[in-house]
Amino acid sequence: MSTTVSAAGFSGSYRSDDVCFLLKRLALESFTAFASVADKEELIQRGKRHYSEMLSPESLPSARYLDVFRDAVRTNLAQMAGDCLALAALIHARRGESVTLVSLARAGTPVGVILKHVLARVFGRASAHYSVSIIRDRGIDAVALRHILAQGHSAESIVFIDGWTGKGVISRELAHTVAQFNAEHGVNIDSGLYVLSDLAGSAACAASCADYLIPSSILNATVSGLVSRSILNEQIGEGDFHGCVYYAQFEPQDQSRRFADEVVEAAVALAAAGGVPAAQAVDRAGALAVSSAYMRGAMERYCIGDANLIKPGIGEATRVLLRRVPRLLILRDPDAPDVAHLKVLAAEKNVPIAVEVDLPYQAVSLIRTANDA
Repeated sequence: MSTTVSAAGFSGSYRSDDVCFLLKRLALESFTAFASVADKEELIQRGKRHYSEMLSPESLPSARYLDVFRDAVRTNLAQMAGDCLALAALIHARRGESVTLVSLARAGTPVGVILKHVLARVFGRASAHYSVSIIRDRGIDAVALRHILAQGHSAESIVFIDGWTGKGVISRELAHTVAQFNAEHGVNIDSGLYVLSDLAGSAACAASCADYLIPSSILNATVSGLVSRSILNEQIGEGDFHGCVYYAQFEPQDQSRRFADEVVEAAVALAAAGGVPAAQAVDRAGALAVSSAYMRGAMERYCIGDANLIKPGIGEATRVLLRRVPRLLILRDPDAPDVAHLKVLAAEKNVPIAVEVDLPYQAVSLIRTANDA
């Protein structure tokens, strides 16, 4: 498998016309000083380094974990395909002649790839697809946005794509920094976020507010074009895109193309069998109320002063178990198929599990601090 690379982006392990990652490729070796997940966590919590400045090398999922991923694809493929179809219908209805998909690296990237194909095959709409970095407390990559506009894409054609919302942090970061970009450049980019599942009630458009297992949330690089999460440190110059690492060594185990293709085919088949589903009303206000109430209660119950240490929803809980130092995994129903992968990760990392039957999400992960040791 090869990756198409140019000075203005690369396609990762996807096909060259699936996506253009507007990211600067960095060498993994440059992060060896911060390779330990535990050391990285300590530096973040002590305020010595921002999380975006460091990267711990990823490892391939275990054989058992890959089996769980494949089970998740079989079980939830139809729901994800239907949600992608619904989201594509919303984009088709709300954008004019041109569509420029801008997925947020990296959870948004598989969704963006799928939407690009669904828009073309179901709605006859051609679209460009870029994947760019957005970082909490640092904002969206303005260099990448300027590049997109410089390619002749209109500001009005841009649609921001992500997989899901957790607490709404990225939605708010996007709104704030895109407003700054618009003011600085005299343009009118819509900062609304389009997602499959809006747990926080903070997205502009969503197919659902349900906390269900989006299969691509289970894996890291091997379902996202073999690209790491984005990086913003001293290696990124003023005119550079935010950075990333490309895991070429994982190419034989990559699931990225296969997974996207499966969802696309399922979405096209759904459209052919029953037509394009009508947009369903999504209770954003209700999701926001649930999110706010849960966060207040959880911070009090677990004596947590920093909301960033609480990660609600399956997608966010998975991220904690994959690349942070978990304190506790909380499940609503430990026998639910959607949390099987979380139990595997918890067992592999000796993370305790608590059950809360009235949990408003299927899963929540808490991040460990020095005080929890």
